[in-house]
Amino acid sequence: MDKIQLNRVPLQPTIRQPLTSKHVSTSRQSFLQHLQEATVKTELKVSKHANQRLIERNIHISDAEWQLVSDKVMEARSKGVNDSLVLMDQAALIVSAKNATVITAMDRREAKNQLFTNIDGTIVLN
Repeated sequence: MDKIQLNRVPLQPTIRQPLTSKHVSTSRQSFLQHLQEATVKTELKVSKHANQRLIERNIHISDAEWQLVSDKVMEARSKGVNDSLVLMDQAALIVSAKNATVITAMDRREAKNQLFTNIDGTIVLN
């Protein structure tokens, strides 16, 4: 039989570089950057269904009003609201705050005698 000879090789210890304030601030900066990107205001989308309802019901919402709706929906989302009813002077919108999407729209007169279910927040705008 052949003899096998084993030679032990000493392990080289890994040398860790001490964390400098530069490393700490870089990781903190990275975290803050990710946090800001995650909380940046997203634009409110309008579903195909909601868009058809807006056209059919002749509901016109100005850019300034859309911006206000979007801001309030994002505020509601930050407070844990998933689906909300948005009441405006001319319209009532059901909005998924979670997905930042308008689900459906109706005229305020039409919304007068309606029952709204599966919402966990209401936004009333003037």
